[in-house]
Amino acid sequence: MSSKNPKDKQTKPQAKPQTKNTNKITTLGPVSDLSKYVTHDWWKKIFDAYYLKTDGDVINDPKITETEITLFTKILNLPKESKILDLCCGQGRHSMELARRGYKEVYGIDQSHYLIQQAKLVSKKENLNPRFQKGDARKLPYATDFFDQVLILGNSFGYFETTDDDLKVLREVLRILKPGARIMLDLSDGEFLRKSYQPRSWEWIDKQYFVVRERSLSPDGRLLSREIITDVNKGVVDDRFYGERLYTKDSISKLLTDAGYSNVEFHGNITPDSQRNQDLGMMEQRFLITASVDKAWTPVKAKKGEPEEKHVFVIFGDPKYKDPVKPGAAFDKDDFNTINSFKNALQDITAYKFSYLNNHQTLYHDLERLKDKITIVFNLCDEGFYNNPRYELHVPAILEILKIPYTGGNPQCLAYCYDKSLVRGVAAEMGIPVADAYFIKPEDQIYDLNIGFPVIVKPNFGDSSYGITAKSVCYTIEELDKAISNLRINIGYEKPILVEEYLTGKDLTQGIIGNPGHTITVLPIIEEDYSELPEGLPKICGYEAKWDMSPDNPYGVLKSIPAVIPEDTQKVIEESSLRLFERLECRDYARFDWRLDAKGAPHLLETNPNPGWCFDGHLAKACKIAGISYSRMIQMIIEAGEDRYHGARSDYNPDIVPDASKLLDDEYKKANKAGKKS
Repeated sequence: MSSKNPKDKQTKPQAKPQTKNTNKITTLGPVSDLSKYVTHDWWKKIFDAYYLKTDGDVINDPKITETEITLFTKILNLPKESKILDLCCGQGRHSMELARRGYKEVYGIDQSHYLIQQAKLVSKKENLNPRFQKGDARKLPYATDFFDQVLILGNSFGYFETTDDDLKVLREVLRILKPGARIMLDLSDGEFLRKSYQPRSWEWIDKQYFVVRERSLSPDGRLLSREIITDVNKGVVDDRFYGERLYTKDSISKLLTDAGYSNVEFHGNITPDSQRNQDLGMMEQRFLITASVDKAWTPVKAKKGEPEEKHVFVIFGDPKYKDPVKPGAAFDKDDFNTINSFKNALQDITAYKFSYLNNHQTLYHDLERLKDKITIVFNLCDEGFYNNPRYELHVPAILEILKIPYTGGNPQCLAYCYDKSLVRGVAAEMGIPVADAYFIKPEDQIYDLNIGFPVIVKPNFGDSSYGITAKSVCYTIEELDKAISNLRINIGYEKPILVEEYLTGKDLTQGIIGNPGHTITVLPIIEEDYSELPEGLPKICGYEAKWDMSPDNPYGVLKSIPAVIPEDTQKVIEESSLRLFERLECRDYARFDWRLDAKGAPHLLETNPNPGWCFDGHLAKACKIAGISYSRMIQMIIEAGEDRYHGARSDYNPDIVPDASKLLDDEYKKANKAGKKS
């Protein structure tokens, strides 16, 4: 969530039209009852690039932000060492101004991925230190008794459909505040707005855009708004609806008291000095309110005179057994170095005690015996039970049988994602593009290839790029026949094969840590850099790139870099990955591999639940780009699992992201003018 006045919005901007006649927005025309069009989760979809335009006279004016921070810090008298949370921080304007003034411990959280990304970009450019992340205000990812001050500024409160959710926000803030700390709200004056809101208005945003607004009061105490944004060259570009609860001084005081706060104080009214000086909406008159936290420090649970310690058991593959995926079919020096690097990283995580299990012959009985000591199992056995990749789902199945909490995908999820063709079908059913492909059954000796060259030959089952090499990319029927024959020899004649269109655009990876309905972190999209790869070799991150450590390996020059892709493409990949995360029942962390075609349209390649956890894997690389250390990545995964088991929310709404199908449709059609569909 973010600061919002009644100049707010409902849908995301679509791909830019190429001509005046390509505008795809259809307005509803006259609407008699706004309440029919205000969805319960409008706040998930509305804070985007248009929001920064239509509200820019207030939220993008540095002088207004500077004036506000001067006032707020004077009221609060905050020491520079204070831990401050800017809740519903939007694009981070207040957080960054605090950082400019020497505050070192500033955190910002907002529901809008777009605004959080903008905040990170600007703060990085200015070399500022706020810690921004995406999250839900009703379930905050911070420790109890952590902050000295929480700020909810710019009328970023009252978006939910019921006051019960507003109360949850205040109680969650109470949990993370230290005893004696304070909360400050900068909130629209509901009594003033009920009497003076404008039922209809319009204003010029700049020389290119103008906006028309309609407003009405709802019986449940909300101000409902509609906003139609028009580009003078392209016509209407958005038609959106939203509703915000109007709090009076009395009603917000009661809500704060009900949430457990004391010493509620008002500190006068504020009005922004807008340079446009037109429709200020809900920002026109606001009041400042503070309240104190009157609670004891949360006690540390003790056991036999010692602080209670959370015990994490880590399950690895078993080095005694062969592993067909690894070079030489066995654990080698590099595998043990990877495990040791992981264990070294755990030394920075003081919240848990760690133990390790890798004897698969006794694994079931060991877990049964240790069950009462286990807080959660960190399941890193991506090799599979007895190092059989087809048995990867057996380890979580054992944990399910013993009712032991664990991280990562459940058996059903791992079964889904092990089958590339099945994932392709699920994605296509969801409207998510995949590359054209041909499925070859084990018994097939003759096949009618219905896609053009070049193609890439893959095992249908498996991960870790097993069976995918430079020779898997084929440009002729002769090369294809040879690749299929070699693959059958290497993986077995009883295994199906996938022949897929070889896409020549950028090779991209999207990582996700967390869970829908809880804290979820969408990592920066990373791109595989093939610029140093010798000419003539296919640009793939296959088996050679992941497993061949020899110094003369030409694929050893590959590196991962932040993806440079259009904003619309980024949105498609992020939102589609989130939808697949939920649809395929991924948990705690996952990685989604994408590739652009020659025209720049994104296509899903595969889904990786329980993706590579090693220090030099793609998930860790994405975390490093995001400023997340390897140790912190590990801790985030464990915390996501813990929260899922012990912090489950009964009010969870699975509709976590806007439907990306329209964006996908626009992006795909834009890149493929002939109208070809995958």
